[in-house]
Amino acid sequence: MATKQTEPVTVISLQKLSLETPEPQPKESKTFTVEDAVETIGFGRFHIALFLIMGSTGVFWLAGSLLIIGLASVVIPTIGWRWLIRIASIPGIILILAFKFIPESARFNVSTGNTQAALATLEHIAKMNRSVMPEGRLVEPILEKRGRFADLLDAKYLRTTLQIWVIWLGISFAYYGVILASAELLERDLVCGSRSEVVVTVGDTEGSQSPCHCHMFAPSDYQTMIISTIGEIALNPFNILGINFLGRRLSLSITMGCTALFFLLLNICTSSAGLIGFLFMLRALVAANFNTIYIYTAEVYPTTMRALGMGTSGSLCRIGAMVAPFISQVLMSASFLGALCLFSSVCIVCAISAFTLPIETKGRALQQIK
Repeated sequence: MATKQTEPVTVISLQKLSLETPEPQPKESKTFTVEDAVETIGFGRFHIALFLIMGSTGVFWLAGSLLIIGLASVVIPTIGWRWLIRIASIPGIILILAFKFIPESARFNVSTGNTQAALATLEHIAKMNRSVMPEGRLVEPILEKRGRFADLLDAKYLRTTLQIWVIWLGISFAYYGVILASAELLERDLVCGSRSEVVVTVGDTEGSQSPCHCHMFAPSDYQTMIISTIGEIALNPFNILGINFLGRRLSLSITMGCTALFFLLLNICTSSAGLIGFLFMLRALVAANFNTIYIYTAEVYPTTMRALGMGTSGSLCRIGAMVAPFISQVLMSASFLGALCLFSSVCIVCAISAFTLPIETKGRALQQIK
C-alpha cells in the first residue's frame, strides 16, 4: 500500500494590529527655579548697578563722617550744629532714594507665595542684562520647615554659632571703640609734645563751679581723624585678596591679631605721623574684620537658617556697640593703658575663636538645607 506523502505546512502566527490612533501623551510642562533663572540670566548691568548702590553705603557713610569732621572746626562757630547735621544728612537722603530702585528679592517673594512678583523681578533683571529668561513656569521647592532659633544651637552648629557670636560682639566692640576713642586719643600726649591746656569753669553758681581741664583741637587733629577714617576703605583690596587666598578663618584671625597689636601700640610715645599711621591701620583693620565676618556668617549657615544667623549675630553686634562707649570714654579717662589692654584682650579672644572655627567656607557652595 502506497504511503500518502503530505506536504509541509508553514504556520504563520499573525498578531492583530490595532488600526486605532494612539492617544497623545500629555506633554510635561517645563519648570525652573530662582537659581535656574539666575544662572540663565547671568551677570550684567543689573548686578553692576546693585554693586554700586550697595557699595555706596559705606562710601556715603564715610562721606558723612568726613563732612562732619572736616567742617566741624569751621562751620560750628558760624552756623552751629543743627545746620551741620542737616548738611551731613544729605548723603543719607540720596542713599534712601537709591534704595527705592532695588526690587524685592525673588527668593523672598517665592517663599511667601508671591510667584508673580518674583517672576516680575527676574524679568526686570533679564531686561536690564539684555538676557533671556529660562523656558517654563517658575516653581520653588516647598520647604518642610523654616529656620528656628533652636537650629542655631543644634549639635551640628552649636560650636560655630557660639564662636561667631563671640567674634561679632568683639569686632563691634573694637570697631566702635576705635571711633569713639579717637577724640580721647588725640587729647593724650601721644606725639611726645606739649599741648595748650585751657581751663573752663563749669557750673551755674559760684559754689558749684569747678575747673574743667580741656585740650583744644588743632587743625592737625581734624586732619588726623580724616586720614584715619579713609583707612576703612583704602585697604579693602588687600582684605579681599586675603579672604580669597588665605580663607575666611585665617584671614580673620590675622586681622584680629593685628588689631590687638595696634591697640597696644597706641600707648607708646610717637611722632605725629606715627599716631596717624596707628589710627589709620586700626580703622582699616576693624573694617576688614567686619567685612570678613559678614561674608563668613552668610556662607556658613544653610538657606533656611541664613537670615536667622545673620539677625542674631547683628543683635550681638549691637551689644558690643553699646558697651564700647563705657570703655572708650569712661575707663579710658581713668586708666588709658587699662582701656587699651581691654580692647586688645578682646581682639585676641576673637582671633583665637576665628582660627578655631570648625567650618571653612572658602570654595564651598552655599548650603540649601540643614
